Amino acid sequence: DRHCCNKIPDKPWAYWNRGTIKSFAMRGLLLLLVSPWCSAFVVPSSLARTSNVLLQVATSPEETATVPNKKFSCEVPPFTNIMAANRAEIAVRIMRAATELNAGTVAIYGHEDRYSQHRWGADRSFKLTTKEGASPISAYLDIHQIIDIAKQANVDAIHPGYGFLSESPQFAQACQDAGITFVGPTVDNLNTFSDKTSARDAAIAAGVPVVPGSDGALTNADEVLECVKEIGLPVIIKASMGGGGKGMRVVRDEKDLIPFFEAASSEALASFGDGSVFIERFVDRPRHIEVQIIGDGTGNVVHLWERDCSIQRRHQKVIEMAPAWTLPDELRADLHEYAVELTSAAKYKNAGTVEFLVDSELRPYFIEVNPRIQVEHTVTEEVTGIDLVSSQLKIAAGATLEEIGLIQENISPRGVAIQCRVTTENPERDFAPDTGTVTLYRHSAGAGVRMDGIGYTGLKITPFFDSMIVKYTTRGSNFQETVARMKRTLQECRIRGVKTNIPFLLNVLSHPVFETGIVTTSFIDENPDLKKTSTSTWDFASEEQADPRKLFATERLVRYIANLAVNGHPAELGADASKIEKPSTGYVAPPKILGEAANNSGEGGMRHILLEKGPEEYSKFVREHKGLLVTDTTWRDAHQSLFATRVRTQELLKCAEFTNIALANAFSMEMWGGATFDVAMRFLHECPWERLEKLRVLVPDVPFQMLLRGANAVGYTNYPDNVVYKFCDQAHKSGIDVFRVFDSLNYIENLKLGVDAAGKSGGFVEGAMSYTGDVADPNKGKYSLEYYLNLAGELVEMGVHSLAIKDMAGVF
Repeated sequence: DRHCCNKIPDKPWAYWNRGTIKSFAMRGLLLLLVSPWCSAFVVPSSLARTSNVLLQVATSPEETATVPNKKFSCEVPPFTNIMAANRAEIAVRIMRAATELNAGTVAIYGHEDRYSQHRWGADRSFKLTTKEGASPISAYLDIHQIIDIAKQANVDAIHPGYGFLSESPQFAQACQDAGITFVGPTVDNLNTFSDKTSARDAAIAAGVPVVPGSDGALTNADEVLECVKEIGLPVIIKASMGGGGKGMRVVRDEKDLIPFFEAASSEALASFGDGSVFIERFVDRPRHIEVQIIGDGTGNVVHLWERDCSIQRRHQKVIEMAPAWTLPDELRADLHEYAVELTSAAKYKNAGTVEFLVDSELRPYFIEVNPRIQVEHTVTEEVTGIDLVSSQLKIAAGATLEEIGLIQENISPRGVAIQCRVTTENPERDFAPDTGTVTLYRHSAGAGVRMDGIGYTGLKITPFFDSMIVKYTTRGSNFQETVARMKRTLQECRIRGVKTNIPFLLNVLSHPVFETGIVTTSFIDENPDLKKTSTSTWDFASEEQADPRKLFATERLVRYIANLAVNGHPAELGADASKIEKPSTGYVAPPKILGEAANNSGEGGMRHILLEKGPEEYSKFVREHKGLLVTDTTWRDAHQSLFATRVRTQELLKCAEFTNIALANAFSMEMWGGATFDVAMRFLHECPWERLEKLRVLVPDVPFQMLLRGANAVGYTNYPDNVVYKFCDQAHKSGIDVFRVFDSLNYIENLKLGVDAAGKSGGFVEGAMSYTGDVADPNKGKYSLEYYLNLAGELVEMGVHSLAIKDMAGVF
């Protein structure tokens, strides 16, 4: 009998598997010695996972279990550098598998994906150029550009993922011509199966039942009319290339035939670069069952059981499960046999899926072969324990199924797995895609939960690509346990800022028909109430979790109050500020200022020296001054650090006159620039220029100082020189006296532009040196005392009026 062990020690099992123990007596002795340890890990052979080493009591060395070839383990990477020629979730999945095999990873990305996880999660990433006027998708379909990048990056294998070029024979051929391994089927396989019409011909030749339909690809209206006249309505129009529900239309009325054909053809052309379609008789209310297969190109193909993908919307899968546990065993066996026979005859190489429709009388019909990895491959991985993407890479490197341990009789499912695709769509608006910024993103986790996604707080959702943000896969010992786990997972997930289909998914999982495990592709259309997510309730013990209206009530209330506190009642919603009763604060006596107060005419305080004598003389005055002079930062850095720069102008105006008296003899007040400028605009919705000018009127005696980030001005990127000059000129006119010019890396060119612009505006220029480390330690390398002395000298040569040391590491 065969048993499955979670962990196999190197000895003595290694010798057992190599067949070096020839003595039957010695085998028996070994079995007696290790059986107490192994017994704790024994499971029925029907549930054994192929991913683990199999033990077999054999009567000869030839009968010992096949051991995976060490050549294709992570110790020996199948390739040096693997490119994921795709984006988002599947690109991340490919690179994770490559990393586990100890190979380098290369990503490609379009401009719209510059902040995507697949870009910054790769070892190296390269930007795709989009042609002028073309859609962002087109960059991921540019074969020539992708191959050029692969050569530049010394890539020796390209995994296309799903969608885009994954089913393109031209792309596979281009890889082959460039000496790069295409991680997928052969060019011949793709020519046969990526075109659904030739795949149908292959199925007929293999004796697999098919749905009546067109004999080849159709490219014009006349061909479409002729075909439908022969097979009758209803029909389904499908893109010849690709999948994922793109380029598919169901036609029930003759008047819709040509408009639907044109729409399907146009969508197919945009998605896959090929607008041809084929037509089949439409099978009403079928189940959609697909069989996962994998072959090594020698005619040896194994199946990894089947998946039920019947929960669909607009022909795109929403929820998938493995295995299809409610299928009759005889039908299941037939589907497995059809899938293996069809792909074996084609000497299929790598992973693929053979898809069937099963009608109400349990008659199966072949519909297509998807010659690629699928979105829903995760459920198969979870129940079989086989890493499909890793297996793809190994087979592409030349491994046989036996060498990587894939033997049919050893492959069987364990438990049930379900996958839900979480998309940024609004179910109540017929699943209209939503865009915007994700303000909160928190993943679900726990036993039996797998997450494949690219979401994070701050992610910008654009309208250019597929709306899936994450897919969750849960696994349990039975269907009911798996469904309960998925409900909890979706409820635990937190995505804010954009609409998602999570409430809709919970509605589906809670529906009594779904709970039977037997649904058809018409399930969503026949139950439109599933889309009514705002009034749904779910079966959770907690009242807050059971009702979506209460689920986020506290959070919404806190956000509302916070917005009112910062921005007030919005006038655009009808709020009348004059009718809002202001809370009584009572009388607050003004503070007593000690010492003589300078008058508010602008003729007292330190500022009059700067205005009358200019920056050079003010600098001389400071050097000759015998006492300590201070720069107060309360209006900028203090409330930036303590209150996230949320103090509004109206609060500063209330204390402005007192501040003018208290700080009349200060060197300056740093009260503008840096993050204060940015936050005033973006978060407080105030004009930073108005803040400066209003405060200048009330504080005439204290020099105002600002933080200028060199060539970055008050932003976070380099600006054109003329912008920086104009900015400093206007800042000086509006009331800034002192410009503290700063660059966190002490980059001279950035500092020079800021110093020149501030100087030409007529302001006092303070050159800041960013200090870190310990100048007393000669082992600190670059940042020595000499380094800072030289920097100070360069700043003086630029014409600064004073020097500042900015403590970057809290060492003072």
